[in-house]
Amino acid sequence: MKFLLVFDFDHTIVDENSDTWIVKCAPGKRLPHGLRNSYQPGHWTEYMGRVFVYLGDSGVKEEEMRRTMTTIPFTAGMGDLLRFIGENKELFDCIIVSDSNTVFIDWILKAADFHKVFDEVFTNPAAFSCTGYLTVQNFHAHRCPKCPKNLCKRKVLKEFLDKQLERGVSYTQVVYIGDGGNDLCPVMSLKKNDIAMPRHGYTLEKRISQLSQDRSPVECSVLVWSTAVEIASYLKVLIKE
Repeated sequence: MKFLLVFDFDHTIVDENSDTWIVKCAPGKRLPHGLRNSYQPGHWTEYMGRVFVYLGDSGVKEEEMRRTMTTIPFTAGMGDLLRFIGENKELFDCIIVSDSNTVFIDWILKAADFHKVFDEVFTNPAAFSCTGYLTVQNFHAHRCPKCPKNLCKRKVLKEFLDKQLERGVSYTQVVYIGDGGNDLCPVMSLKKNDIAMPRHGYTLEKRISQLSQDRSPVECSVLVWSTAVEIASYLKVLIKE
């Protein structure tokens, strides 16, 4: 009996958007109007690339960025939840699928000593160039019309599950914990025995609710959460069954 926990990162594990949190490093803690307005839907990674160039041009160094990112708050109860998962790793495999980037997630998880809880992190690759600028790339290419250009979380989840099956690992249940519109695509691929846990008041909950009203509900069960205490409560019941 083993369960797969799939976490989004921004507004799920941490209570903010890590990509907008980095703006605290910018001069005056804000971006120029033209840069702020340069975002085009579905092209967030390219937009963040421009943000990182601006920060580099403004003389913001890696150490300052790291200090800023490690002050980002975790969602209420998340620390206790991750410690609980860490203590029960024989029952839980745990992955992150996120539209953030490898540098931010690595910094944040390591600073709080949660990096060992997660078996894999699937997110946009980032690194510092030889000139000290942070660069970011799209996670992969895909053909899904519903998802942003750089990341289809359904494709990531399917490929992970297929790879695990090849290793002889199958899961009693997949638990998907997220908040955003880009979490709907993987949630729609979940099976009857799986569970989607959308965060209360966020886009994913609203989209799932809309599907039910349109009489095309998701196949999996749905359990809404406000704090990670509710997620922990569900997992504790799950492992007792």
